[in-house]
Amino acid sequence: MSRTSSIGDSAELEGNLTLSDRLKVFKNSHFDPNAFVTSKCQTMNEKEIRHLCSNLVDLKKASAEEMRKSVYANYAAFIRTSREISDLEGQLISMRNFLSTQAALVHGLSEHARIDSLWAASEDSIADDHLSNLDEGELSESEDWLIELLDNFEVLLAERRVQEAMQALEKGEELATESRKKHSFSPTALVTLETAIRNQRQKLAYQLAEAISQPSTRGQELRSAVLALKNLGDAPCAHTLLLNSHHQKLKSSLPSLRSSNSSCGRAYTVALSQIVFSTIAQAASDSLAVYGEEPAYTSELVTWAVRETEAFAFLLKRHVLALSAASGGLRVVAECIHICMGHCSLLEARGLSLAPVLLRLFKPIIEQAVNANLKKIEEISAALAAADDWLLIYPPAGGRPFSSSASLSSAMASQPKLSSSANRFNSMIQDFLEDVGPLESLQLDGSALGGVLQVFNSYVNLLMRALPSSSETEESLEGSGSKIVRIAETESQQLALLANASLLADDLLPYAAMKLLPLPPRMDEQPKRSSERQSRLPEQREWKKKLQRSVDRLRDSFCRQHALDLIFTENGDTHLNAYIYTSLDDNVEEPEWFPSPILQELFMKLTRMASITTDMFIGRERFATVLLMRLTETVILWLSDDQTFWEEIEEGPKPLGPLGLQQLYLDMEFVLLFSSQGRYLSRNLHQVIKNIIARAIDAVAASGVDPYSTLPEDDWFAEVAQIAIKMLTGKANFGNVERDATSPTASMSAKSVSSIVSHGSN
Repeated sequence: MSRTSSIGDSAELEGNLTLSDRLKVFKNSHFDPNAFVTSKCQTMNEKEIRHLCSNLVDLKKASAEEMRKSVYANYAAFIRTSREISDLEGQLISMRNFLSTQAALVHGLSEHARIDSLWAASEDSIADDHLSNLDEGELSESEDWLIELLDNFEVLLAERRVQEAMQALEKGEELATESRKKHSFSPTALVTLETAIRNQRQKLAYQLAEAISQPSTRGQELRSAVLALKNLGDAPCAHTLLLNSHHQKLKSSLPSLRSSNSSCGRAYTVALSQIVFSTIAQAASDSLAVYGEEPAYTSELVTWAVRETEAFAFLLKRHVLALSAASGGLRVVAECIHICMGHCSLLEARGLSLAPVLLRLFKPIIEQAVNANLKKIEEISAALAAADDWLLIYPPAGGRPFSSSASLSSAMASQPKLSSSANRFNSMIQDFLEDVGPLESLQLDGSALGGVLQVFNSYVNLLMRALPSSSETEESLEGSGSKIVRIAETESQQLALLANASLLADDLLPYAAMKLLPLPPRMDEQPKRSSERQSRLPEQREWKKKLQRSVDRLRDSFCRQHALDLIFTENGDTHLNAYIYTSLDDNVEEPEWFPSPILQELFMKLTRMASITTDMFIGRERFATVLLMRLTETVILWLSDDQTFWEEIEEGPKPLGPLGLQQLYLDMEFVLLFSSQGRYLSRNLHQVIKNIIARAIDAVAASGVDPYSTLPEDDWFAEVAQIAIKMLTGKANFGNVERDATSPTASMSAKSVSSIVSHGSN
């Protein structure tokens, strides 16, 4: 048990290390693989060995990825150095051939340097005799074969019999080598042979180069010509000609391709992508068949393939992508790029990973299409908001159905109810994210989600402008511009604005964003895609929080405007002021106790809104509760923070008296009671109310009056507040009100009750 635990702890510790730290043990110059494996495996059971193997495989993949990144980081310098090395190798081969020829000449001269002066004096006559013998046919057998060989060279070259010409050259070189050793040829004949071999080699090389460059030379014929030129000692030139041959074939096929597919962007993309990447694949096969995996030629192949890919991307952008991206045709752009990435991925089996090149080239055009599409969504949403009646309806027939996630209640499992502009906004965002989803390899989820957040903020700004009296705050709404929005006149319409924003931010948009995550892997697949999916979930959770903060802006604006409508009159005066409390102590008779009119109106407003939200926020009751809580807090916090109100209460000419304190106490208890019964009493609101009551009591005490001697018991305030709630909601029954002499309403006659009802209705 302890051994298994220690192994698990060790594996967990290694999992927390960075890649460089985990590789340090392998970089040690004294690293012993056998000892390392023995130390890891000698005490392990089969399950632990499998776990270790899995870790080693992951480490191998991570190491390969690190090497790939390192290569790409220095790839330009690597390619430039490889190209210079290839050029240097070609120059060295040419120099070697030249030095071999010069060595043969020097060797021939040195062999005859020891001949005495008589031979030197008669050398010219011997040469003349030799030439005359050639003319007269008096030739040795070897010299006769030399003449035949030279004539055969000319014939083979003229008839383009490459293989036989190569064999003749090899035979000639063998003969020259043998002659240098055995002196079977005269010096002049040997020089003639070597000069002829060199000239014929150059002619054959030129002939092969010309054949490679011909568009008709394909397949095995092309490989044979390249191999022959390589064997002649000009391998770098042969490889360059091979790649150039494929380039010319590709170039010759483009004009007909443009003319036959000019009317259809998808057909042109399919045809062009297939031709380009199949040509690159064929070039890779030819290069591998002739040169194997020699680094210099592999580097040249990669450089050439990158250049061809860049040219392909330029053509595709010019003929298809640029116009679609500018007009916001994201689906066309995404489909075309998806086709290209599919063809490109087939080259990975041949060792060519061109996907990073395409990602780099296509990412700007994709981002342009994304931005244009988002701008179109924003403009359409603004146009629809100008005519929206802000009534919640189901999506129109043929609209996109909504498959709810597990977090939604059963009531929201069907299609949601939104206003017309919100339904259209949701549909456009769904289409947008569906188009971006297949391009996850471009890593566009960040910019796509950022764009959706931006247009959602813009739409929320439109909803804020739809609130009455929003013209005073229009300048503070970022991106609102001069857009015209239809005003939501009724409370039901204004709550529909909040329903739009909350449903989009909490459910619809996050669900649509799941399309950007990689699909869950099958059981037989590696967990790489699963790890990618998990790594992106925190980003989406943070993105969802930003959506909700935008909804909070709308909710706070809604609460602020309704609070201002309650507190202030049309003339700018306040309904909630100190006078309604300080004036009570001027009356001779004790007032009929009932909550102040402004708080009655607050209660009735909250009651109406609670009734509306019950049907409107099905499955999202918490949002409705928080909304009512914030509206109540906004009004009470205004009272708590109003310096003018408290200056008049504490220091005014008519300070707060016992009756005013009792009325203020009753008002606050009334708010506590109805917010508690409505289940939207927050701790913050409760504390603020207690602070207001305590401050009012201190104000009365400061005037020399004992506030507690005049205040009724707490039960009295609770009972009067409860009676007020029943009367305001039409649930009061005063048929037996006079039976209880201790009741606060016992002294109320029918006339008093009528007066209270009349007072409460003002």
